[in-house]
Amino acid sequence: MATGARRLDVVLLVGLALLIIPIVELAIIIQVGSWLGVWPTIGLLILVSVLGAWLVKHEGIATLRRVQGELAEGRLPGSHLVDGALILVAGVLMLIPGFLTDALGLLLLLPPTRAGARSLVVRRLRGQVHTYTFGRYGGQGTTNPYGRSGAVGEMPPGGDVIDI
Repeated sequence: MATGARRLDVVLLVGLALLIIPIVELAIIIQVGSWLGVWPTIGLLILVSVLGAWLVKHEGIATLRRVQGELAEGRLPGSHLVDGALILVAGVLMLIPGFLTDALGLLLLLPPTRAGARSLVVRRLRGQVHTYTFGRYGGQGTTNPYGRSGAVGEMPPGGDVIDI
């Protein structure tokens, strides 16, 4: 699939989500309101938001400390950075008023479910990221990982470079 077509698919998916999610959220809020009443429903939405904000702060700070620890030991904190991104997504979901997005956000804040989401994200990104290590290949008469001979630091053919 071409890159332009993939971007169009993403734009259509996001547009569809922006249309459907508020309708579903409103339907759920109306249903819960009919069971509990107006004020208990509003109170429950506020309670879940406060709990979510506390969890975002707690998990975010813990993840930041893990990232700093990895960096202090000279290691790349790859999985912790993905955790941080997932916590950010969870925080955004918690900002959207409604029970469905709050439930998804809370699930992303729980370490076991976040680990599952992290493995999905890493698996999805692994096929899209090209790596190139400068300095290990190259020099005269050697071949870089792309099967071409060239100087150290030569860019790989046809793509962006992301060092991991």
